[in-house]
Amino acid sequence: MKILGIGSRIKHPELGLGVVTNVTSIHYWVTFIEGGLETIDIDSDFEIIEAVENEVDTVSFFEVESTLRNLLKKWSDISEIVPIADKWKGGKLLLEPKDTNLQSKEIPIDTFFHKIVMVRDRVRVMEQKINSSNLDEQNKIDLQQYITRIYGSLTTFNVLFKNKSQQFSGSKKS
Repeated sequence: MKILGIGSRIKHPELGLGVVTNVTSIHYWVTFIEGGLETIDIDSDFEIIEAVENEVDTVSFFEVESTLRNLLKKWSDISEIVPIADKWKGGKLLLEPKDTNLQSKEIPIDTFFHKIVMVRDRVRVMEQKINSSNLDEQNKIDLQQYITRIYGSLTTFNVLFKNKSQQFSGSKKS
């Protein structure tokens, strides 16, 4: 079976004349003169008026997976896996009060790091909700400046991140 390329013209027995506008592994997306955009099975019954070859818009699995991962990261509150820097794994954070009569507090650094990552992810979600909201542009800009300052305040914790790309960054100086 020969796959038609984008731009091929066909005549469907029920839908009439149309042009192939996209191709998937099992369907043609065809814009018909009378009925508009429809999907038809690749092996369905139709007459080929003019076949265009090598005009198939193929997308690799890697591209689809990358796009899906980026969309999920951008629009959900699902956390990505963020590794802690090796030198901190299994370590502890010790909080000692000035008053020596008071008890110290010891926290596993992995637990503390997880909380920092959760704060970062929730600030990202808040940022996306602000950007997609119906607020006027000036309000969005004002709130975005607060978010940038939050990120800037959290840069202190960048030492805990294994990957530089996952660290906090405040406003960029140009």
